[in-house]
Amino acid sequence: MTFVRSEIAHPADAFAREWLVTNALGGFACGTLAQANTRRYHGLLVASLRPPVQRVVMVAKLEVRARYRGETYELSCNEFADGTIAPRGFELLQSYTDEVGAPLWTYACADALLEERVWMAQGRNTTYVSLRLREAGAAMELELRPLCTYRDYHAHARGGWSLDVVAEQRGCRVTAFPGARPYRLLTDRGDFAHEPDWYWNFHHRSEAERGLDTQEDLFRPGTFRLRLAPGEQVTFIATAEADLEAPTPALEREQKRRRVLLGSAPDGAPQWVQRLTLAADQFIVRRSNAQGELQGTSVIAGYPWFSDWGRDTMIALPGLALATGRHAEAAAILRTFAGHVSEGMLPNRFPDGGEAPEYNTVDATLWMFHAIAAYLDATGDRMLLRDLYPTLREIIEWHQRGTRYGIHVDPSDGLLFAGEAGVQLTWMDAKVGDWVVTPRTGKAVEINALWHFALSRMAQWARSLNDRRAATGYATAAAQAAASFAREFWYPAGGHLYDVIDGPGGVGGGDRQADPTLRPNQIFAVSLGSELLDATRARAVVDVCARELLTPVGLRSLSPRDSHYAPRYSGDPHARDGAYHQGTVWSWLLGPFALAHHRVYGNAQHALSLLAGLASHLDEGCSGTISEIMDGNAPHAPRGCFAQAWSVSETLRAYHSLSAHSARATATRAVGG
Repeated sequence: MTFVRSEIAHPADAFAREWLVTNALGGFACGTLAQANTRRYHGLLVASLRPPVQRVVMVAKLEVRARYRGETYELSCNEFADGTIAPRGFELLQSYTDEVGAPLWTYACADALLEERVWMAQGRNTTYVSLRLREAGAAMELELRPLCTYRDYHAHARGGWSLDVVAEQRGCRVTAFPGARPYRLLTDRGDFAHEPDWYWNFHHRSEAERGLDTQEDLFRPGTFRLRLAPGEQVTFIATAEADLEAPTPALEREQKRRRVLLGSAPDGAPQWVQRLTLAADQFIVRRSNAQGELQGTSVIAGYPWFSDWGRDTMIALPGLALATGRHAEAAAILRTFAGHVSEGMLPNRFPDGGEAPEYNTVDATLWMFHAIAAYLDATGDRMLLRDLYPTLREIIEWHQRGTRYGIHVDPSDGLLFAGEAGVQLTWMDAKVGDWVVTPRTGKAVEINALWHFALSRMAQWARSLNDRRAATGYATAAAQAAASFAREFWYPAGGHLYDVIDGPGGVGGGDRQADPTLRPNQIFAVSLGSELLDATRARAVVDVCARELLTPVGLRSLSPRDSHYAPRYSGDPHARDGAYHQGTVWSWLLGPFALAHHRVYGNAQHALSLLAGLASHLDEGCSGTISEIMDGNAPHAPRGCFAQAWSVSETLRAYHSLSAHSARATATRAVGG
């Protein structure tokens, strides 16, 4: 995808669009097309010191000044606390291209065209920036000024402290303070001059919109100076590694790797699906153990601020790893998380500081059964099933007898209850202080759809492993849960499913109160394909979600008819968290909705057309990927994380599944004709 000058010549456009490259460790580089940092998370080298967490902003950006035919051209851009935007390098942009998933800027300086490309080394905390004088009538002189810091990526840092700078061949080594990880700034040509200085009062407008602190200062350790003849290039390297690969083979290796990734896209897939195939790669990362050794595989929930979450990983795994043919990595992810099961629960989150995992989710563990089922359907890997089966049995047993946070099976109906005061256990997990915005305590609709799915699959797996007694028990429990679900979750007055039953609030009396709020969680009773509803009710669920919740970019989290509906996700943390699941659109739900729509209507092409609503979104937020959320009301502006794993993965999973259905239908018609 290419943006031409007219699309990015204005600050509002160039600042709003973002780019992202990653390194498979949790580290990344990201920024705006204008090359002005508008978030605290923007940086040229955001290194992961304990993969995939402990992320540190080391190099915030690279300022570039060109001198050509006696004129000076500032190619960079900054916004300062007083509102000044200077320099305004985006006004010199001829184009920006998302080139096979990597950013490429082309600047016009008189009759010269200068290309700037950014990429990272896979498995290394190393960022490369190449500058190539593509066309020119004379040589060009360049000054490169790296602006540095050393801070947690969630925080801002003010200046005035002393960073130690030691000159090296073609660059320098920076040590921010005793005990900090040193990093190096290098080029493959030119000279480095030690010219330390602080740049003050950078303003991050996106942080202002989020009601957070907005300013930081950055340190310049020195300046690189060089001369390029037409056709020549220079590469700037920022690395926290002791060794590194030369720029040319590093770029060739990365470009080849991305071309291989594209090979997993279905034949004839539109460009936006190919771009999502590359985007999926950004979320699969290595995980280190307590000694810092890389020993597992995980999924980053979203960039720029999430780490790896159990729920997001299990939801995202089929689309990220299976739809893209990365079966070995899918197995590694499942084994990694299975090793962290505690009292029948998967971790909800691995904290950024590397602390102990947090076990405060009811659905992460249940989504693992869905991920394993998808993996087994794709690979038939009985060894993994045999290895994980004891853990899966243990999980079911813990849920049946009870585990943390009141999670237990109600023996009277076989449904799963979860929750207690002050906690949020489902994916609708916003909490402000002591206020749990959507507590959903009781028997939540998608939790019990997942519980029934888990029991049904366990019955199949137990039979395949000759664990006949267990298979009978699982089948019996699944049948009880299915019968109770069909009987208790239907809300006749609304023609849809209750969101939660047997909770502390809602309609009804005593201990059997139910919440009739119209939310998208009910779609999983259809999309999971476990036949929990008859055809009439399944179609009613799809129809009501289409009528009340469906947008071109996802499903609203609450019906606009509800008095608590929040049309826009904005403001300070309290306001944003209050709107998070109260109408905000979630793009990850579009995939399950399209699959559910196909189940009840049988038209794969229609379902595929629903997914295509996201195609244009790939160019309005972070180039080539899908945002976490959008406003509930049109025009559904992108919000939250600019790149979200389950948003990308569920779109890809649904596309692959529906494309296969469409191809089979076409083949059948051809044979019949």
